[in-house]
Amino acid sequence: MNAKSFEISLWLDTRRAKQNNQYPVRLRVYSFADRKAKLYTTKFEYSEKEFASIWETTKPRNEYKDQKNELTSLFILATSCANELKPFNFDQFERRMFRRPGDGYNVFYQYEQAINTLKANNQLGTASNYELSLKSLKNFIMYSRGTEPSKLLFSEITSVWLTKYEKYMLEELSRSKTTVSMYLRALRTLFNSAIADNEIDQIVYPFGRGKYIIPTGRRVKKALSKEEIARLFHAKAANPEQEKARDFWFFSYTCNGMNVKDIALLRFSDLKEASFNFSRAKTMNTKKDSEEVDVFLTDFARQIIEKYSNKDRDPKQFLFPILKTDDNETEKRSKVQAFTRFINQHIKKLALSVGISGDISTYYARHTFSTLAIQNGASLEFVSEALNHSDIKTTRAYFAGFPDSTKKELMERLMDFE
Repeated sequence: MNAKSFEISLWLDTRRAKQNNQYPVRLRVYSFADRKAKLYTTKFEYSEKEFASIWETTKPRNEYKDQKNELTSLFILATSCANELKPFNFDQFERRMFRRPGDGYNVFYQYEQAINTLKANNQLGTASNYELSLKSLKNFIMYSRGTEPSKLLFSEITSVWLTKYEKYMLEELSRSKTTVSMYLRALRTLFNSAIADNEIDQIVYPFGRGKYIIPTGRRVKKALSKEEIARLFHAKAANPEQEKARDFWFFSYTCNGMNVKDIALLRFSDLKEASFNFSRAKTMNTKKDSEEVDVFLTDFARQIIEKYSNKDRDPKQFLFPILKTDDNETEKRSKVQAFTRFINQHIKKLALSVGISGDISTYYARHTFSTLAIQNGASLEFVSEALNHSDIKTTRAYFAGFPDSTKKELMERLMDFE
């Protein structure tokens, strides 16, 4: 089956002679599935007569035997790399063919490849997490060995190794379990990809039952009570910045707790008469069929749109002047982060002015929406759909993370028959 999926040959490219009157030898790879051929540069160059005497004959003269062997080695390497792929595809072939020997087993190399792919797909936040994960592993090895590591083999990472890394992160650096979890989930993904690509054997996989279990920090959901959110809504803003921060915080809250990036990416074309639709940027690259979220437009949401929307109402234009249509992905990410910081900075000050302490941020808006929706009698199914959770288990995890006081109030309401 694999023999029919590709064809490899060495081809003398006689379309244009080089200055020495010789022609470059190309590695030609043809994919039957794609019906496409690619030519790859090699270090070899010959005249037509030399190429015929070296490669196109079964018994080259003694003076050409070494060159024949080199070309044969190249051909065998390319065929071997292609044979390992089921099905064949050019991306994986190129990664295997043109990397240094041993790179496939090197965790650092696989991190760099994953980071480059994520950046190419404009998944800059995930790419940043992978970079931090890689840096953390290198720092741990430096701490353990006293020398800067040049490589890390998958086979070196055992359950014992991971337990030591976790202890280093928690005790030596005082990092949270959540941070450890984020970094090790990235590493686990690389293990899974390497196994799927036949780079390593399943036997070296160090995660799972009976091996190493990635820690999960207990995340208490950050939500305001009904009384607190009323105080925040009616608080007197000390300046236009606090007013704007509150407006966008409550826009997030009343629009199903949508995050700032999704707000920034809204376009006029998303608006309908009574609602708007959007796809969560967070899950755009992780769900095959990313469903759109339908958000009912409350009077408050309409007021915010009227107050802050772009004057240019072209359907392709962003709804709010947070981003520009010609921004690249790096610029978009930077502007979204800056606007999020702006909201967080000023909403905290406004909250403090009415006696609400704590590290209040845009993160609270989403969890306050889900908390109050459930407290007001909404079903888990409704909240799950509103939050665009693909699995209701994720929504249940929201409820599990609520403070005990919230859980108690929810349970008490079950006996409230008035």
